[in-house]
Amino acid sequence: MDTVTRRKFLITSGVVGGAALAAGSAWTLRDVFDTATWDDRPGDAKTLVLVTLYGGNDGLANVIPFAEKGYREARNELAYSAEEVIKLNDTVGLNPGLAGFKRMFDQKKLAVIRGVGYPKPDHSHFRSMDIWQTAQPDRPGNTGWLGRWLDTFGGDPRHAVSFEPVLPPLLAGATSAGAAVPVTGLALPNGVQTATLEKFGATSAGEPALQARAARAFADLVSVDTLIHSVDSDTDDEPEQAGGTGTGGRSDLKAQLDLVARCVEANVATRVFSVSLGGFDLHAEERDSQESLLKRLDEALTGFAERMAKTEAGRKVVVAVYSEFGRRVAANGSDGTDHGTASNMFLLGSPVKGGLYGEQPSLSDLDNGDLKFTTDFRSVYATLLKDVLDADPQQVLGYDRAFPGLL
Repeated sequence: MDTVTRRKFLITSGVVGGAALAAGSAWTLRDVFDTATWDDRPGDAKTLVLVTLYGGNDGLANVIPFAEKGYREARNELAYSAEEVIKLNDTVGLNPGLAGFKRMFDQKKLAVIRGVGYPKPDHSHFRSMDIWQTAQPDRPGNTGWLGRWLDTFGGDPRHAVSFEPVLPPLLAGATSAGAAVPVTGLALPNGVQTATLEKFGATSAGEPALQARAARAFADLVSVDTLIHSVDSDTDDEPEQAGGTGTGGRSDLKAQLDLVARCVEANVATRVFSVSLGGFDLHAEERDSQESLLKRLDEALTGFAERMAKTEAGRKVVVAVYSEFGRRVAANGSDGTDHGTASNMFLLGSPVKGGLYGEQPSLSDLDNGDLKFTTDFRSVYATLLKDVLDADPQQVLGYDRAFPGLL
Protein backbone atom coordinates (compact mmCIF):
# COMPACT_ATOMS: atom_id res chain seq x y z
CA MET A 1 0.00 0.00 0.00
CA ASP A 2 1.40 3.43 -0.98
CA THR A 3 2.45 5.08 2.30
CA VAL A 4 1.59 8.56 1.00
CA THR A 5 -1.93 7.36 0.17
CA ARG A 6 -2.27 5.80 3.60
CA ARG A 7 -1.10 8.99 5.31
CA LYS A 8 -3.67 11.03 3.36
CA PHE A 9 -6.37 8.52 4.31
CA LEU A 10 -5.35 8.73 7.96
CA ILE A 11 -5.64 12.50 8.02
CA THR A 12 -8.76 13.03 5.91
CA SER A 13 -10.96 9.96 6.15
CA GLY A 14 -12.44 10.49 9.60
CA VAL A 15 -11.67 6.93 10.71
CA VAL A 16 -11.77 6.94 14.51
CA GLY A 17 -8.30 7.40 15.92
CA GLY A 18 -6.69 7.95 12.54
CA ALA A 19 -4.84 11.15 13.37
CA ALA A 20 -3.67 9.77 16.69
CA LEU A 21 -2.42 6.58 15.04
CA ALA A 22 -0.55 8.59 12.43
CA ALA A 23 1.18 10.47 15.21
CA GLY A 24 2.13 7.18 16.85
CA SER A 25 0.24 7.98 20.04
CA ALA A 26 -2.20 5.02 20.09
CA TRP A 27 -1.56 1.44 21.11
CA THR A 28 -2.97 -1.66 19.51
CA LEU A 29 -3.99 -5.08 20.70
CA ARG A 30 -1.03 -6.51 18.82
CA ASP A 31 1.31 -4.27 20.84
CA VAL A 32 -0.13 -5.76 24.03
CA PHE A 33 0.20 -9.36 22.78
CA ASP A 34 3.83 -8.65 21.89
CA THR A 35 4.58 -8.43 25.62
CA ALA A 36 3.87 -12.16 26.07
CA THR A 37 7.56 -12.75 25.23
CA TRP A 38 8.79 -10.50 28.03
CA ASP A 39 10.40 -12.03 31.06
CA ASP A 40 9.43 -9.45 33.67
CA ARG A 41 6.40 -11.09 35.28
CA PRO A 42 7.06 -13.29 38.34
CA GLY A 43 5.27 -16.63 38.28
CA ASP A 44 3.08 -15.71 41.23
CA ALA A 45 2.20 -12.23 39.94
CA LYS A 46 -1.48 -11.35 40.07
CA THR A 47 -3.46 -9.19 37.63
CA LEU A 48 -5.88 -6.41 38.56
CA VAL A 49 -8.97 -5.68 36.46
CA LEU A 50 -10.57 -2.41 37.53
CA VAL A 51 -14.21 -1.89 36.50
CA THR A 52 -15.48 1.70 36.62
CA LEU A 53 -19.25 2.20 36.75
CA TYR A 54 -19.83 5.72 35.44
CA GLY A 55 -22.77 7.84 36.55
CA GLY A 56 -23.05 7.02 40.24
CA ASN A 57 -24.18 3.45 40.92
CA ASP A 58 -26.97 3.27 43.52
CA GLY A 59 -25.49 1.12 46.26
CA LEU A 60 -28.84 0.73 48.02
CA ALA A 61 -30.20 -0.85 44.83
CA ASN A 62 -27.23 -3.26 44.64
CA VAL A 63 -26.82 -4.49 48.18
CA ILE A 64 -30.27 -3.96 49.64
CA PRO A 65 -30.83 -3.59 53.42
CA PHE A 66 -34.39 -4.87 53.03
CA ALA A 67 -34.90 -5.50 56.75
CA GLU A 68 -33.56 -2.17 58.02
CA LYS A 69 -36.03 0.24 59.53
CA GLY A 70 -36.78 3.15 57.21
CA TYR A 71 -35.70 1.46 53.98
CA ARG A 72 -39.16 1.07 52.45
CA GLU A 73 -40.33 4.46 53.67
CA ALA A 74 -37.34 6.19 52.08
CA ARG A 75 -37.39 4.28 48.82
CA ASN A 76 -41.15 4.14 48.09
CA GLU A 77 -41.71 2.53 44.68
CA LEU A 78 -37.99 1.80 44.32
CA ALA A 79 -37.95 -0.48 47.37
CA TYR A 80 -37.57 -4.23 47.05
CA SER A 81 -39.37 -6.63 49.33
CA ALA A 82 -37.71 -9.45 51.21
CA GLU A 83 -39.24 -11.85 48.69
CA GLU A 84 -37.75 -10.02 45.69
CA VAL A 85 -34.13 -9.69 46.78
CA ILE A 86 -31.51 -12.44 46.50
CA LYS A 87 -30.75 -12.84 50.19
CA LEU A 88 -27.20 -12.88 51.51
CA ASN A 89 -28.44 -13.14 55.10
CA ASP A 90 -31.54 -12.22 57.11
CA THR A 91 -31.09 -8.46 56.65
CA VAL A 92 -29.25 -7.85 53.36
CA GLY A 93 -29.79 -9.07 49.81
CA LEU A 94 -28.64 -8.49 46.27
CA ASN A 95 -30.62 -6.90 43.45
CA PRO A 96 -32.55 -9.50 41.40
CA GLY A 97 -30.26 -8.67 38.46
CA LEU A 98 -27.22 -10.01 40.33
CA ALA A 99 -27.94 -13.75 40.33
CA GLY A 100 -24.41 -14.58 39.14
CA PHE A 101 -22.92 -12.48 41.93
CA LYS A 102 -24.85 -14.61 44.41
CA ARG A 103 -23.28 -17.77 42.98
CA MET A 104 -19.83 -16.25 43.36
CA PHE A 105 -20.69 -15.11 46.89
CA ASP A 106 -21.72 -18.65 47.81
CA GLN A 107 -18.44 -19.92 46.36
CA LYS A 108 -16.53 -17.44 48.58
CA LYS A 109 -15.19 -15.68 45.48
CA LEU A 110 -17.10 -12.39 45.85
CA ALA A 111 -16.36 -9.80 48.52
CA VAL A 112 -19.01 -7.14 49.12
CA ILE A 113 -17.51 -4.08 50.80
CA ARG A 114 -20.15 -1.76 52.22
CA GLY A 115 -20.16 1.92 53.07
CA VAL A 116 -17.17 2.85 50.89
CA GLY A 117 -16.50 6.55 50.45
CA TYR A 118 -14.27 9.44 51.53
CA PRO A 119 -14.40 12.45 53.87
CA LYS A 120 -16.22 15.60 52.77
CA PRO A 121 -17.91 13.95 49.76
CA ASP A 122 -18.63 15.84 46.57
CA HIS A 123 -21.83 15.38 44.54
CA SER A 124 -20.23 16.37 41.23
CA HIS A 125 -19.63 13.45 38.86
CA PHE A 126 -16.38 14.93 37.64
CA ARG A 127 -14.97 16.04 40.98
CA SER A 128 -15.88 12.79 42.71
CA MET A 129 -14.48 10.67 39.87
CA ASP A 130 -11.30 12.74 40.02
CA ILE A 131 -11.07 11.90 43.72
CA TRP A 132 -11.59 8.18 43.14
CA GLN A 133 -9.15 8.03 40.22
CA THR A 134 -6.40 10.09 41.83
CA ALA A 135 -7.03 8.65 45.33
CA GLN A 136 -6.50 12.16 46.68
CA PRO A 137 -9.70 13.22 48.47
CA ASP A 138 -8.29 16.42 49.97
CA ARG A 139 -7.17 17.91 46.68
CA PRO A 140 -7.23 15.77 43.52
CA GLY A 141 -3.93 16.09 41.68
CA ASN A 142 -3.05 15.44 38.06
CA THR A 143 -1.89 11.84 38.40
CA GLY A 144 -3.96 8.71 38.84
CA TRP A 145 -3.25 6.19 41.58
CA LEU A 146 -2.46 3.44 39.09
CA GLY A 147 -0.46 5.88 36.99
CA ARG A 148 1.71 6.54 40.04
CA TRP A 149 2.05 2.78 40.49
CA LEU A 150 3.14 2.56 36.83
CA ASP A 151 5.79 5.21 37.52
CA THR A 152 7.30 2.86 40.13
CA PHE A 153 7.01 -0.22 37.93
CA GLY A 154 9.16 0.81 34.99
CA GLY A 155 6.75 2.98 33.04
CA ASP A 156 6.02 0.91 29.91
CA PRO A 157 2.41 1.77 28.99
CA ARG A 158 1.52 -1.85 28.27
CA HIS A 159 1.82 -2.76 31.95
CA ALA A 160 -1.48 -0.86 32.45
CA VAL A 161 -4.00 -1.13 29.61
CA SER A 162 -7.37 0.54 29.18
CA PHE A 163 -9.96 -0.88 26.79
CA GLU A 164 -11.80 2.44 26.75
CA PRO A 165 -12.11 5.18 24.10
CA VAL A 166 -9.99 7.60 26.14
CA LEU A 167 -7.25 6.80 28.62
CA PRO A 168 -8.83 7.34 32.07
CA PRO A 169 -6.99 9.71 34.42
CA LEU A 170 -6.37 6.86 36.86
CA LEU A 171 -3.70 5.45 34.48
CA ALA A 172 -1.83 8.75 34.04
CA GLY A 173 1.38 9.01 36.05
CA ALA A 174 3.92 11.77 36.53
CA THR A 175 6.47 10.23 34.17
CA SER A 176 4.44 7.59 32.33
CA ALA A 177 0.93 6.63 31.31
CA GLY A 178 -0.99 3.47 30.49
CA ALA A 179 -1.94 2.31 27.02
CA ALA A 180 -5.41 2.99 25.59
CA VAL A 181 -6.68 0.29 23.23
CA PRO A 182 -10.20 1.48 22.27
CA VAL A 183 -12.99 -1.07 21.84
CA THR A 184 -15.59 0.86 19.88
CA GLY A 185 -15.80 -1.06 16.64
CA LEU A 186 -15.12 0.43 13.23
CA ALA A 187 -16.52 3.79 12.13
CA LEU A 188 -15.78 3.89 8.40
CA PRO A 189 -16.51 6.78 6.02
CA ASN A 190 -19.12 6.25 3.31
CA GLY A 191 -17.82 4.02 0.54
CA VAL A 192 -14.90 2.58 2.52
CA GLN A 193 -15.03 -1.18 2.93
CA THR A 194 -13.36 -3.34 5.58
CA ALA A 195 -11.25 -4.93 2.82
CA THR A 196 -9.78 -1.50 2.07
CA LEU A 197 -8.88 -1.06 5.72
CA GLU A 198 -7.18 -4.47 5.68
CA LYS A 199 -5.00 -3.29 2.80
CA PHE A 200 -4.04 -0.21 4.80
CA GLY A 201 -2.96 -2.63 7.51
CA ALA A 202 -0.23 -4.12 5.35
CA THR A 203 3.16 -2.50 5.97
CA SER A 204 5.48 -1.51 3.12
CA ALA A 205 9.20 -2.10 2.90
CA GLY A 206 11.29 0.91 3.86
CA GLU A 207 8.49 3.04 5.32
CA PRO A 208 9.16 5.02 8.54
CA ALA A 209 8.58 3.20 11.82
CA LEU A 210 5.63 5.34 12.91
CA GLN A 211 3.82 4.82 9.61
CA ALA A 212 4.43 1.09 9.87
CA ARG A 213 2.98 1.19 13.37
CA ALA A 214 -0.06 3.04 12.02
CA ALA A 215 -0.49 0.31 9.43
CA ARG A 216 -0.40 -2.38 12.11
CA ALA A 217 -3.00 -0.38 14.04
CA PHE A 218 -5.40 -0.49 11.10
CA ALA A 219 -5.03 -4.26 10.89
CA ASP A 220 -5.67 -4.35 14.60
CA LEU A 221 -8.88 -2.32 14.23
CA VAL A 222 -10.21 -5.01 11.93
CA SER A 223 -9.27 -7.85 14.27
CA VAL A 224 -10.74 -6.09 17.32
CA ASP A 225 -13.96 -5.37 15.42
CA THR A 226 -14.18 -9.08 14.57
CA LEU A 227 -13.74 -9.95 18.24
CA ILE A 228 -16.45 -7.49 19.28
CA HIS A 229 -18.93 -8.93 16.82
CA SER A 230 -18.10 -12.48 17.92
CA VAL A 231 -18.91 -11.48 21.51
CA ASP A 232 -22.15 -9.76 20.44
CA SER A 233 -23.26 -12.91 18.61
CA ASP A 234 -22.97 -14.96 21.80
CA THR A 235 -25.90 -13.13 23.43
CA ASP A 236 -29.52 -12.48 22.55
CA ASP A 237 -29.54 -9.21 24.50
CA GLU A 238 -29.91 -5.91 22.72
CA PRO A 239 -26.57 -4.09 22.24
CA GLU A 240 -25.58 -1.95 25.16
CA GLN A 241 -26.62 1.67 24.59
CA ALA A 242 -26.00 3.41 27.90
CA GLY A 243 -23.27 6.03 27.87
CA GLY A 244 -21.10 7.20 30.70
CA THR A 245 -21.02 10.50 32.45
CA GLY A 246 -17.89 12.45 31.60
CA THR A 247 -15.77 9.69 30.12
CA GLY A 248 -15.69 5.96 29.66
CA GLY A 249 -18.58 3.53 29.79
CA ARG A 250 -19.24 3.75 26.04
CA SER A 251 -18.12 0.28 24.96
CA ASP A 252 -19.76 -3.06 25.62
CA LEU A 253 -18.43 -4.47 28.88
CA LYS A 254 -18.52 -8.06 27.63
CA ALA A 255 -16.38 -7.08 24.66
CA GLN A 256 -13.86 -5.32 26.88
CA LEU A 257 -13.64 -8.27 29.27
CA ASP A 258 -13.30 -10.72 26.38
CA LEU A 259 -10.19 -8.85 25.28
CA VAL A 260 -8.88 -8.84 28.84
CA ALA A 261 -9.43 -12.61 29.01
CA ARG A 262 -7.54 -13.16 25.75
CA CYS A 263 -4.65 -11.08 27.03
CA VAL A 264 -4.51 -12.94 30.36
CA GLU A 265 -4.65 -16.31 28.60
CA ALA A 266 -1.79 -15.20 26.33
CA ASN A 267 0.30 -14.39 29.43
CA VAL A 268 0.95 -10.80 28.43
CA ALA A 269 3.02 -8.60 30.74
CA THR A 270 0.07 -6.33 31.61
CA ARG A 271 -0.60 -6.19 35.35
CA VAL A 272 -3.58 -3.77 35.26
CA PHE A 273 -6.58 -3.61 32.94
CA SER A 274 -9.18 -0.83 33.05
CA VAL A 275 -12.70 -1.39 31.69
CA SER A 276 -15.99 0.41 32.25
CA LEU A 277 -19.76 0.44 32.06
CA GLY A 278 -21.83 3.64 31.97
CA GLY A 279 -25.43 4.70 32.36
CA PHE A 280 -25.91 4.72 36.14
CA ASP A 281 -27.01 8.36 36.49
CA LEU A 282 -30.65 7.39 36.98
CA HIS A 283 -32.56 10.42 38.22
CA ALA A 284 -35.90 9.05 36.96
CA GLU A 285 -37.60 5.67 36.46
CA GLU A 286 -34.65 4.01 38.11
CA ARG A 287 -35.80 0.58 39.15
CA ASP A 288 -36.11 -1.22 35.79
CA SER A 289 -33.12 0.57 34.24
CA GLN A 290 -30.90 -0.15 37.25
CA GLU A 291 -31.89 -3.81 37.26
CA SER A 292 -31.14 -4.07 33.54
CA LEU A 293 -27.72 -2.46 33.97
CA LEU A 294 -26.90 -4.72 36.89
CA LYS A 295 -27.91 -7.75 34.87
CA ARG A 296 -25.45 -6.68 32.16
CA LEU A 297 -22.75 -6.19 34.78
CA ASP A 298 -23.57 -9.54 36.36
CA GLU A 299 -23.53 -11.50 33.11
CA ALA A 300 -20.30 -9.90 31.91
CA LEU A 301 -18.40 -10.38 35.16
CA THR A 302 -19.79 -13.83 35.94
CA GLY A 303 -18.83 -15.09 32.49
CA PHE A 304 -15.39 -13.51 32.82
CA ALA A 305 -14.81 -15.02 36.28
CA GLU A 306 -15.86 -18.48 35.11
CA ARG A 307 -13.50 -18.22 32.15
CA MET A 308 -10.63 -17.02 34.32
CA ALA A 309 -11.08 -19.92 36.75
CA LYS A 310 -10.13 -22.38 33.97
CA THR A 311 -6.48 -21.33 33.61
CA GLU A 312 -3.54 -20.83 35.94
CA ALA A 313 -3.07 -17.23 34.81
CA GLY A 314 -6.79 -16.55 35.15
CA ARG A 315 -6.85 -17.83 38.71
CA LYS A 316 -4.48 -14.98 39.59
CA VAL A 317 -6.91 -12.28 38.42
CA VAL A 318 -8.66 -9.97 40.89
CA VAL A 319 -11.56 -7.80 39.69
CA ALA A 320 -12.49 -4.62 41.59
CA VAL A 321 -15.73 -2.75 40.83
CA TYR A 322 -16.44 0.83 41.94
CA SER A 323 -18.41 3.97 41.04
CA GLU A 324 -17.81 7.65 41.78
CA PHE A 325 -20.59 7.77 44.40
CA GLY A 326 -23.86 6.16 45.43
CA ARG A 327 -27.25 7.85 45.51
CA ARG A 328 -29.26 9.64 48.16
CA VAL A 329 -31.24 7.48 50.56
CA ALA A 330 -34.65 8.89 49.68
CA ALA A 331 -36.18 8.50 46.25
CA ASN A 332 -36.94 11.71 44.38
CA GLY A 333 -40.29 12.67 42.87
CA SER A 334 -39.47 11.01 39.54
CA ASP A 335 -38.99 7.47 40.87
CA GLY A 336 -35.24 7.93 40.68
CA THR A 337 -32.46 9.00 43.01
CA ASP A 338 -30.13 11.96 43.06
CA HIS A 339 -26.38 12.10 43.61
CA GLY A 340 -25.34 10.71 46.98
CA THR A 341 -22.23 9.55 48.77
CA ALA A 342 -21.14 6.17 50.14
CA SER A 343 -21.76 2.99 48.16
CA ASN A 344 -20.42 -0.54 47.74
CA MET A 345 -17.33 -1.99 46.13
CA PHE A 346 -17.14 -5.53 44.80
CA LEU A 347 -14.02 -7.68 44.62
CA LEU A 348 -14.17 -11.01 42.82
CA GLY A 349 -11.95 -13.77 41.52
CA SER A 350 -10.15 -16.87 42.71
CA PRO A 351 -7.72 -15.02 45.08
CA VAL A 352 -10.59 -13.18 46.83
CA LYS A 353 -11.81 -14.25 50.25
CA GLY A 354 -15.51 -13.77 49.71
CA GLY A 355 -18.07 -12.47 52.17
CA LEU A 356 -19.62 -9.30 53.55
CA TYR A 357 -17.13 -6.66 54.66
CA GLY A 358 -17.47 -3.21 56.17
CA GLU A 359 -20.20 -1.73 58.30
CA GLN A 360 -23.58 -1.15 56.71
CA PRO A 361 -24.24 2.63 56.86
CA SER A 362 -27.23 3.64 58.94
CA LEU A 363 -30.40 4.75 57.16
CA SER A 364 -31.42 6.91 60.10
CA ASP A 365 -28.14 8.59 61.04
CA LEU A 366 -27.63 10.57 57.82
CA ASP A 367 -25.57 13.52 56.69
CA ASN A 368 -28.17 15.86 55.19
CA GLY A 369 -29.95 12.95 53.54
CA ASP A 370 -26.77 11.09 52.56
CA LEU A 371 -25.16 7.93 53.92
CA LYS A 372 -22.10 8.35 56.12
CA PHE A 373 -19.20 6.34 54.78
CA THR A 374 -17.77 3.62 57.03
CA THR A 375 -14.85 2.45 54.85
CA ASP A 376 -12.24 4.76 53.30
CA PHE A 377 -11.84 3.76 49.65
CA ARG A 378 -8.08 4.17 49.94
CA SER A 379 -7.97 1.20 52.30
CA VAL A 380 -9.29 -1.01 49.49
CA TYR A 381 -6.80 0.51 47.05
CA ALA A 382 -4.02 -0.09 49.56
CA THR A 383 -5.00 -3.76 49.71
CA LEU A 384 -5.01 -4.04 45.91
CA LEU A 385 -1.59 -2.41 45.67
CA LYS A 386 -0.09 -4.55 48.41
CA ASP A 387 -1.66 -7.94 47.69
CA VAL A 388 -2.26 -7.83 43.93
CA LEU A 389 0.42 -5.53 42.51
CA ASP A 390 3.12 -6.19 45.14
CA ALA A 391 3.56 -2.46 45.62
CA ASP A 392 4.06 -0.17 48.61
CA PRO A 393 0.74 1.63 49.26
CA GLN A 394 2.47 4.40 51.19
CA GLN A 395 4.67 5.21 48.20
CA VAL A 396 1.75 5.30 45.77
CA LEU A 397 -1.11 6.60 47.92
CA GLY A 398 0.56 8.24 50.89
CA TYR A 399 -1.83 5.94 52.78
CA ASP A 400 -1.11 2.41 53.94
CA ARG A 401 -4.05 1.31 56.12
CA ALA A 402 -5.04 -1.69 54.03
CA PHE A 403 -8.42 -3.35 54.51
CA PRO A 404 -7.75 -6.68 56.22
CA GLY A 405 -8.92 -10.08 55.07
CA LEU A 406 -9.94 -9.42 51.46
CA LEU A 407 -7.13 -11.37 49.75
